[in-house]
Amino acid sequence: MRRGPAAARRTPLRKRLLVRLLSVSALIAVCSVAATAWLAVTTTTSALKEEQGQDLAADNSILARLSGYAATHTDWTDVRRTVRDLAASTGRRIALTTADRTVLADSAPRGTPLPPRPAATVDPLRTDTWTETGAQLSGIDPRAVGPYRVTAAERAELDTLAAERKRCYERFGVDSTVERTPGGRPVLSSPEGTDTSYAAEQCADGRLNTPTPTERRALDELSELTRPCLRRAGLDIEGPVFLTVDPGGRDLVGGYPLYKYARSGTRLGQAAQGCVQTARRTQLEPYVAPVAELFLGIGDQNPSRFDMSPANKAKVVGAAGLVLAVTVAVTALVALRLSRPLRALTEAAQQPPELHVRVPVATRDEIGILAEAFNDLTERRERLEAQRKAMVSDIAHELRSPLTNIRGWLEVVRDGVVDPDPELLASLHEEALVLQRIIDDLQDLAAADAGTLRVHREPLRAADLLDQVAAAHRVAARTAGVTLRADADGTAWLDADPVRMRQALGNLVSNALRHTPADGTVTLTARRDGEEVVLTVADTGSGIAPEDLPYVFDRFWRAEKSRSRRTGGSGLGLPIVRHLVAAHGGTARATSEPGTGTVFTLRLPAAAPPGDAS
Repeated sequence: MRRGPAAARRTPLRKRLLVRLLSVSALIAVCSVAATAWLAVTTTTSALKEEQGQDLAADNSILARLSGYAATHTDWTDVRRTVRDLAASTGRRIALTTADRTVLADSAPRGTPLPPRPAATVDPLRTDTWTETGAQLSGIDPRAVGPYRVTAAERAELDTLAAERKRCYERFGVDSTVERTPGGRPVLSSPEGTDTSYAAEQCADGRLNTPTPTERRALDELSELTRPCLRRAGLDIEGPVFLTVDPGGRDLVGGYPLYKYARSGTRLGQAAQGCVQTARRTQLEPYVAPVAELFLGIGDQNPSRFDMSPANKAKVVGAAGLVLAVTVAVTALVALRLSRPLRALTEAAQQPPELHVRVPVATRDEIGILAEAFNDLTERRERLEAQRKAMVSDIAHELRSPLTNIRGWLEVVRDGVVDPDPELLASLHEEALVLQRIIDDLQDLAAADAGTLRVHREPLRAADLLDQVAAAHRVAARTAGVTLRADADGTAWLDADPVRMRQALGNLVSNALRHTPADGTVTLTARRDGEEVVLTVADTGSGIAPEDLPYVFDRFWRAEKSRSRRTGGSGLGLPIVRHLVAAHGGTARATSEPGTGTVFTLRLPAAAPPGDAS
């Protein structure tokens, strides 16, 4: 005894009503946990943001500290103690490595893997950190003084001069303090807003700001390092390039010629500043530690700093109660949705056959399967009717535009508004050709649908086919600025209709040229693959979105709905390609990657070359 379709189509266990009810119960529990977790996250957001701000400040402090170490040491030999102290004070894991990831110092236990990427690069000659002495972005750390550090004797002499300058300032009523730069040079500073111009003018004796012998030697060396770069930039400055140092110890001040260029803001001024920076880095490089990679991680020294308040706990409890109430409502709603198809099926079964309507399918269990089977005939009829209406609407839309243009121009000619000049006649002829092309395409599709599309087969060499198609579209490709190439396997032969195959490939090439920008490429290839010949048309155009790819062979379909017939085609070329290939016993397929291009692949039965007895 044969079983009917209903007996053969048994409901899987996971689709049965009992299983669904159990699933709803599990879903209730998941929703409760998810809601509670969400509320807990939202109540801690502000606290986490505050901690993130603190961590960012700690990270900047770590980088500044390590940059200062590199600026005052020639290597990283003794950096381990500094790393341990920083890790203990910030609660972060700190690791320093060379560029090839050789560990220099790590606050974590040996063997702990490094984070996936470094947080920063420690390079005192190209630092992005701000220090108390004011390092600029991508500039040289002011703590890197190298050969500019004054000796003890020079420092004592400068201290004496600074004390005299301070006493002179006091005689003019200006309060000042003596501070020391990283290089050991004393400088005078006054409270912000204090006018020191008059006192500075009266007390200036030229001795405090004069470079010491140590600084002079370093400046002379820097002058020689800078001069070749200045010559290449077109600044051949005679005499000393540098005369003194900034009293604040933060930068070098050039002699008058270089100062003039550097302050001009011109290309030469920028070149002068670049030469100074490059020479200073070269001069200071032997005095600073090599470049290192800084890795930061989460430490375990500090306990959790967030504790949920009683108010937040009350919110969590309230949210749990709300979730429970919502769960009861959802369960009732699910029960109604499970019974609704039964009521709908009963009402539909009581209607006359001609009035049967679709019933909603709210579930995928046994009731849902029954409802789907009941809706099959109705859906099929509705689908065919919708396709018919869409076909009529699309055809009317495609024919309306050229007919309206032809009618409009003929009416203005008839009324004597314009003369029927050759340009107007050419435009009308073009519109007539558009109509003819649409009608011819519709006839081909109608013949394919009716099974009367005839093909006249003959042995056809694939290479000749591609050469003919490429020659026919060479002018259009050149006009569009697109390179058209053809590459075929000389051994590939087809048993096909040459006219129909040229039509199919021509449609693909025309479509590719429309969607390929200037300087793009359209490539035609042919190769034999076993018992088949594979023809491809690949372009480097805009591509087709994945959600649109299944519809490229549908009639009157365009990827961009706003395209007109002239820019996007009539929407019939690709359906004709599919039918022509099917008439030859082959298949058509499209693959695409947005932004890269599209490849149309035709697979057709191969044929033996003429005269080949095998």
